[in-house]
Amino acid sequence: MVIAKAWVLKKHFEGFPKPSDFDLKKIELPKLKDEEVLLESVFLSVDPYMRPYSKREMKEGDIMIGSQVARIIESKNPAFVVGSFVVANAGWRTHFISNGNDLHALPSTWPESLPRSLALGTVGMPGLTAYFGLLEVCKIKPGDTVLVNAAAGAVGSVVGQLAKIRGCKVVGSAGSDEKVAYLKQIGFDEAFNYKTVTSLEEALHKASPDGYDCFFDNVGGEFASIAIHQMKKYGRIAVCGAISLYNDSVPQKGPYIQYPMIFKELHMEGFIVYRWNNRWEEGQKALLKWVLEGEIKYHEQITQGFDNMPAAFIGMLKGENLGKAIVKV
Repeated sequence: MVIAKAWVLKKHFEGFPKPSDFDLKKIELPKLKDEEVLLESVFLSVDPYMRPYSKREMKEGDIMIGSQVARIIESKNPAFVVGSFVVANAGWRTHFISNGNDLHALPSTWPESLPRSLALGTVGMPGLTAYFGLLEVCKIKPGDTVLVNAAAGAVGSVVGQLAKIRGCKVVGSAGSDEKVAYLKQIGFDEAFNYKTVTSLEEALHKASPDGYDCFFDNVGGEFASIAIHQMKKYGRIAVCGAISLYNDSVPQKGPYIQYPMIFKELHMEGFIVYRWNNRWEEGQKALLKWVLEGEIKYHEQITQGFDNMPAAFIGMLKGENLGKAIVKV
């Protein structure tokens, strides 16, 4: 008999999430049926999207959504060998049963020397968000100037490095001096702390006086409202997230975007990475190759212990993580 632990959404978030919004449950799992496998989680992901999606897709009492790297510990499915590792969107729980349809094996070329947790970050959904957002939405080309906010996060840090690989100038903003130093360390041409500059408009102009060809927006809100005026004519904006808005109890009111959109003839497109599900393997192979060659560097903020899932999630939303926020069970 296996007893799984699971974090459930006790109460929908009002404003910023609180520890009391979660509840830790124990679930007794049944015996395996034919074609099923039993898995135990090894690494779990906490991501900004969980905040808006919890309201959109979850009921109170549901297991918190999220992906994880899990190990198969029992199998009645010949396609899955005991001891192998997979990525699964199984939520915040320590053990679960699957028929295999929702499991994704790590690439066969994954070396033992590389942390498997990267399948939740640089070589996983966040990295693929950067990959497809830049190539398919921003359509970057050599010589472009690329702006990315939340640049020291799981997505933004990959955006900047991919843009450099493609021959672009890259400007990033982040929320601490430590993060700014990290951005410069991984190759950003310009980086600034948006919390300490006297004027965001001036900081953006100083970093690239000629403006920006591409803006990869993870933040939305005031930052995006100011940055749009710094775009070059025919600039492209990839809207990936809006973390500055997720925890607002009262919706923000921002300036209207029609003037710069029209006069600069900008292209702005929102996207969700799963649009490119049919090219997932392509993106993973490319990212894994660049990581192994040292072209893409990574940093993980690892929290130890499944019981600390809510704390890791709340800390990530507060910007406490550098790179990808991961919980190790």
